[in-house]
Amino acid sequence: MIDPAELPGMSLMEHLKVPFKRILLSAVYLGLGFIVAGIFYTQLVAFIQAPLKTIGMSLVMTHPMDALNLDIQVSLIGGAILASPFIFYQVWLLIAPGLYQKEKRFVVPFMAATVVLFLSGAAFGYYWVLPGALKILVVDFGHNFTPVITIEEYANFSLRVILGLGIALTIPVLLLFLYLLRIAHPRLTGKNLPITAISGSCAVSTNTPSQLISNDEVNDND
Repeated sequence: MIDPAELPGMSLMEHLKVPFKRILLSAVYLGLGFIVAGIFYTQLVAFIQAPLKTIGMSLVMTHPMDALNLDIQVSLIGGAILASPFIFYQVWLLIAPGLYQKEKRFVVPFMAATVVLFLSGAAFGYYWVLPGALKILVVDFGHNFTPVITIEEYANFSLRVILGLGIALTIPVLLLFLYLLRIAHPRLTGKNLPITAISGSCAVSTNTPSQLISNDEVNDND
């Protein structure tokens, strides 16, 4: 860890080496997580398809690269989740030298809370929101059509819901952390906190319902 007292005597290149090292290590952890998740890509693909199978449907492949792209996507997302504690630790090492001692005590609890809330939001999206959305959009609203859901459209839809809700749950904690560090103004944080949280969760579904049922309408018109 860098001693703040040493920073004024460091050259520009020495200053740049610090963030470069943290970014490089984060990329290495992400790559290792991707490799580990890639070993279990079959299980991950089955896991991401499970909510669709609950309504008795399977994915349709419309392009030779669809299956490979899905394998890469789920492996990358799974790897990022596995590597997230190590990546957050690199972020902590990057910002720690610029914090006062009283501020440092907030970092670890807030980073732990961020990871827990992200995973909780992602789990909520996967186990409750995604199955409910599929039932409403495909079974209820789409009962007059023949559903044809492609790999690409389903991957985009499901990952937006899962990751979007995970990110939305972390926003209040991040704003509170910025407020405690006096980076965000308390009036701005308190006023916009509900709006920010709700907007974050709603934004993940932008254009996805229309994408999911667009093939149904085309197939019916044919």
